[in-house]
Amino acid sequence: QVQLVESGGGLVQPGGSLRLSCVVSGIDSSLQTMQWYRLAPGKQRDWVGFIRPSGNTFYADSVKGRFTISRYNANNIVYLHRNDLKPEDTAVYYCKASPIEAWGRGTQVSVSS
Repeated sequence: QVQLVESGGGLVQPGGSLRLSCVVSGIDSSLQTMQWYRLAPGKQRDWVGFIRPSGNTFYADSVKGRFTISRYNANNIVYLHRNDLKPEDTAVYYCKASPIEAWGRGTQVSVSS
């Protein structure tokens, strides 16, 4: 059974940093494009970025330069490193494996002073 579990969320002050993890089980995540999305209150779900099996990464303009996606294939983990956090980054963050279209349940991140 494929399972994705996000962790690392919490409350952080503006300008702070946080690393989210997505632990994958049931598949070899190194063969998947691993994506991150976020859902902010009252908004539609936004795509944040992805990392391909090759290691190439792509990001939404809103997070480019502040967020970094990396993967540790030996442990089937994908990370989302976030720097210079802003209140508008407050959201539930989800990881997704493609092309199998499997989602995690998300982790809440709140950016507030």
